Amino acid sequence: MYLRASFIPNTLSTISLKSIYVDFKAITKAGLAISVVFSSIAGFVLGEADFATFNWIVLLKLTIGGYCMVGASNAFNQVIEKDLDALMDRTKNRPIPAGRMQPNVALAIASLLTIIGIFLLYTINPKTAMFGAISIFLYTSVYTPLKTVTSLSVFVGAFPGAIPFMLGWVAATGNFGIEAGNLFLIQFFWQFPHFWAIGWFLYEDYEKAGFFMLPTGKKDKGTALQIILYTIWLIIASLLPVLGYTGQLYSTPIAAVLVFLLGVWMLFYAVRLYQLRTAKAARTLMLVSVSYITLLQLVYIFDKFLR
Repeated sequence: MYLRASFIPNTLSTISLKSIYVDFKAITKAGLAISVVFSSIAGFVLGEADFATFNWIVLLKLTIGGYCMVGASNAFNQVIEKDLDALMDRTKNRPIPAGRMQPNVALAIASLLTIIGIFLLYTINPKTAMFGAISIFLYTSVYTPLKTVTSLSVFVGAFPGAIPFMLGWVAATGNFGIEAGNLFLIQFFWQFPHFWAIGWFLYEDYEKAGFFMLPTGKKDKGTALQIILYTIWLIIASLLPVLGYTGQLYSTPIAAVLVFLLGVWMLFYAVRLYQLRTAKAARTLMLVSVSYITLLQLVYIFDKFLR
């Protein structure tokens, strides 16, 4: 009897801790947050002069602070959209609509993460904190409400979505110049084919909640054509560093060739979506876009430290 009585509380404690951990990951969208933080780390590494002067403390602050800011944005988003999330298959099991977490608890988590995130980014430098704060404000106060009003929400959302890459550069250098601007431009253009691909294969689910994600409002050639055009703009923006007009952000011709080939790879699947206009083609493009931005950042990093 003693063994049984002591076993039950321990089991319940384990289950409780695990559920808290799982719900925290869900409310902050851990997978998305980590990928966004990776972009910030990539920008930071590009902004550092060399490994000899690499500031690991600042990188740690950027990583934790960045996760807090992205996690806060996602948590605020889920509080605001709790009723709409309950209507969609892909979101109905999130902590709030599933009833595992009260909205006021999620709001408290989001607020705490915001405070911690801004504080950590401010200890790096004020500009980093400012851009972090702008990102969370645009995402929660502008992008989120617009999703049920107009497809221009994707355009608005592309601004906070593009900040992390350049945020790393600002954290490393303390400056926002042509280099940070180019990193912002790359991730800005990348947002459109990426999120329109998501909006395409999840069109029916988004429709249940009244979200307007596609530029024409339909899964048609007009939307597919815009995906192609923004992919081309992305390729051009990604090649600008090789021209020598982006200050300290410079890439060698070899890196430029690799970046161009990555762009052609993504453009191929964008054209493929235009030809097929199927959910499968859209999902494939989304997956390719995720690989593209990660590989692009790695090419820039290796090119910087290996040339």
